[in-house]
Amino acid sequence: MSSESLSELDCFQQLYQSPEIFALIQQHSGSEFHLQNQLRKKYPDDLVRAALTLAELRTRGRAKFSQADQMWFDRKSLEQSTPELVSRHKAARFSGTVYDFCCGMGGDLIALAKQATVIGVDLDPVLCQFALWNSEVVGLSENVSVLNSPLEEIQDREGRLHIDPDRRPHSGGKVIRIEDYLPGLETLLTLIQEFQGGAIKLSPASNFAGKFPGTEVELISLNGECKEATIWFGDLAGQQEYRATAISKTGEVESVAGHPLDAFVSITEPGAYIYDPDPSVVRSGLLDVAAAPLLLSRLDPEEEYLTSTEPVESPFFRRFKILAELSNNEREIRKYFRTASFGQLEIKCRRIPVAIESLRRKLSLKGDAAGVLIIARLQGKARALICERE
Repeated sequence: MSSESLSELDCFQQLYQSPEIFALIQQHSGSEFHLQNQLRKKYPDDLVRAALTLAELRTRGRAKFSQADQMWFDRKSLEQSTPELVSRHKAARFSGTVYDFCCGMGGDLIALAKQATVIGVDLDPVLCQFALWNSEVVGLSENVSVLNSPLEEIQDREGRLHIDPDRRPHSGGKVIRIEDYLPGLETLLTLIQEFQGGAIKLSPASNFAGKFPGTEVELISLNGECKEATIWFGDLAGQQEYRATAISKTGEVESVAGHPLDAFVSITEPGAYIYDPDPSVVRSGLLDVAAAPLLLSRLDPEEEYLTSTEPVESPFFRRFKILAELSNNEREIRKYFRTASFGQLEIKCRRIPVAIESLRRKLSLKGDAAGVLIIARLQGKARALICERE
């Protein structure tokens, strides 16, 4: 079936009105080539390409969204979207009316809509349509409206603000400096003064330190991976300057707040256990603040690994039992593994550069046990710690 090329928005609107195409894709058990031929007998080429791409993205989106199989994305908007558990955590602070600037496909918007009346704003008409459809998917469309507009044209400053600046404003890939975001630092600082409160979503790798005085900076990790730095301002900011939040894959949330200079832990020889900290406490500077109440100590002033003689439980620290301590000498490490019972080996390092895959290939791993090799600096000396995960 031939057709003139559809505009992107027209194509998605036709796709929205043709939900049966996704049922055909799901039911098909043959090759993708055969599937494309079958679909093209009934639908325009543009529609088939868009449907197959969206079906693939919905499958990938399950890692972020519980209702991904019905949601609307393109590749960039899915990649940049906030995972559902992180959005839910942030949205809990909001109420009343919220503007969601740079709302994209609506990941944060639909979480905010459970707590507030939300006005999404985005330059891209396709993403605006996605945001509306995604609010329908979760049954919250009555709480959502969307404006396809530059944010500079939005004059209303009532209520609160959530903004997710574009970290890919050009074709060259992600940018790290906040000054290179769209909108950039100057606009973000102006918005902080104009709204009564809100949140700015930044990359955890960005240069946020010292850029937003009088705010709370929250580093949020999900299942051990740091996902974002959230700048809380106005009446939504907490009392402490920094916060680290760890969210498990099942949704449990643990937070610690303070200032990096609030606590200092001692430096000791390794005890029976070593701990790998969650990236949220590392990136927020709150490593010692989180470690001190647990009586953990550091191995070295420059290392983030911690240690204890007795086992400690915390969502901020993954624990490993130390089985042996070796020098960081490849010959000695290889000798150890020739008689060890490990068949699987995880190699970890933070401050010492290690060619991990090259080292792994040189080790004899003929057993059944799962081991961990941690190469770390212990009071200035590089050492190899043989461990098992607790």
